[in-house]
Amino acid sequence: MSGPNSEYDPVEVTPLKAEEVDAMRAAALEAVAGARDLDELKRVRSEQISPNGVGLSPDQKTVYWSDSMLQKLWALDLDGPGQAGAETGHFVGRLVVTLPGMEWFDSMAVEADGRVCVGTLFNGGVTVIDPATGAYEQIAFPDPITTNICFGGPDLRDAWVTCSSTGRLYKCRWPRAGLRLAFNG
Repeated sequence: MSGPNSEYDPVEVTPLKAEEVDAMRAAALEAVAGARDLDELKRVRSEQISPNGVGLSPDQKTVYWSDSMLQKLWALDLDGPGQAGAETGHFVGRLVVTLPGMEWFDSMAVEADGRVCVGTLFNGGVTVIDPATGAYEQIAFPDPITTNICFGGPDLRDAWVTCSSTGRLYKCRWPRAGLRLAFNG
């Protein structure tokens, strides 16, 4: 999928129940931060301007995060589940890519093959990045404030994309499968 994307449809969704959200939050905290609840969270990196989206590699050994205003995608190899190594000086992680011009990263999802998909503000799309090389492609959506993506469906190729300036949620078929989240079972 590249260039203008005409393979999407606006959809309506049913909100989750509060207990479903609580269970998912707890599972996500454990998977990403090795924490059982919000009180156990700790800062592992400083020197950040506007950290935003976060995701785990398929082998759960690398955490990725976006810095919106600096237009950067970062990676950090983990010492164990939710365990970041000591911060040294101004080192925050491995720089994967910096976008040119005025394109801010927002929230993200990871594909099953390890590519990182990030909602990208001002260009109106999702940026798909190969974390090994920094190469990227941009998938257009009809909204300059494309903020997030997640994957679902039986084959994890249904992409759900939030477009905030129009207030729309789009569903489309993605060319590759998304990564099954640790708390999806």
